[in-house]
Amino acid sequence: MNERPRMPDTTPGTRPSTVRLPVIQFIKFAAVGAIGTIAHYVTLIASVSGIGMTPVAGTTVGAAVGALVNYWLNRNVTFRSIRRHAEALPRFMALAGAGIALNALAVWILTATGLHYLLAQVVATAVILFFNFLVSRTWIFRKTGP
Repeated sequence: MNERPRMPDTTPGTRPSTVRLPVIQFIKFAAVGAIGTIAHYVTLIASVSGIGMTPVAGTTVGAAVGALVNYWLNRNVTFRSIRRHAEALPRFMALAGAGIALNALAVWILTATGLHYLLAQVVATAVILFFNFLVSRTWIFRKTGP
């Protein structure tokens, strides 16, 4: 039986699924990111307040912990990627490495201006969020294509 392609709902006030999908994925990405961010911040606080690391060293260790949490959750929850780990993981690590470096730089700059390290971390997290989503969606976890 020939099945016709399903057309997007064009009822006033609704959006085609091609528009909803990125919005839903971003919401999931942000929720998953919140879990990774909690892991990052707990590690950061424990590193700085608990064992006396500098804020830059503590945020770097924390970002690495958060990245591991984010990879697993984004692969399995946000994007439900079927891309092999051998392809996705090196791409994710490249993004995570760039994100960790940008995060450390932002925290370093902001704490050098006198901003408390936790507030500096909040600003750095917000700045990197949208970039990470776009790269994750289009390059790391995309289901089809190169």
